Amino acid sequence: MGSWLGAEDDPLGVDLTLRIGEMVPGIYAAGVCDPGRSNPDHIRRCDRVLAGGRVRALNVYLGYLPFPPDHANYRPYYELAARHNIPVIFHTGDTYSQSARLRFAHPLPIDDVAVDHPNVRFVIAHFGNPWLTDAAAVIYKNVNVWADLSGLVVGTKWQSPDEDVVEQLSDLRAAVLRAFRYAERPNRFVFGSDWPLVNIQSYRDLIAGWFAPHLHELIFEGTARVLFRFT
Repeated sequence: MGSWLGAEDDPLGVDLTLRIGEMVPGIYAAGVCDPGRSNPDHIRRCDRVLAGGRVRALNVYLGYLPFPPDHANYRPYYELAARHNIPVIFHTGDTYSQSARLRFAHPLPIDDVAVDHPNVRFVIAHFGNPWLTDAAAVIYKNVNVWADLSGLVVGTKWQSPDEDVVEQLSDLRAAVLRAFRYAERPNRFVFGSDWPLVNIQSYRDLIAGWFAPHLHELIFEGTARVLFRFT
């Protein structure tokens, strides 16, 4: 994930990620869509970075940045995504900052963006939690919308045997599966961890336990290969 505080010569905020990627094969970057920087010169710099092929997605930090997904300043980034055939990932749902604006992080307005940009693949990160059913409705309606299953829990508290925690986790699992069935598109969901907010292996085991084994290949690999155009 990139940083929206990138320098002029790092328009997508991915330099650090790309340096890590040189040491860890298979890691790619997701660049930042910064609605505060959407002038033609900035977009041309972004275009040149994307042409290099090491950035495989664009991130929109809904909620953390006070702009709705259909704001005009995001349009040039969606056009870049279409040109380079990469997905756009929206942060949605609850935020990790009290200064964020929840109304901008609701998944429902992504429907407008999906309709206006039918040639772009969009991802509702965190499955819109707690607005799971609204996110599912957007996925059900639009064939160009996916969801990731990252960040549904964070930290380590959810691994506690405490009765209240177990009950909360059971409620969350039921809500996720209900929305998953509502979407009627099992091939539109991909695993994500939201590391470092969780331990990746523990979180993978949690998600694997929620979904039937015959769905694991799709959720943990197959759908991501289609979404990100990995061979």
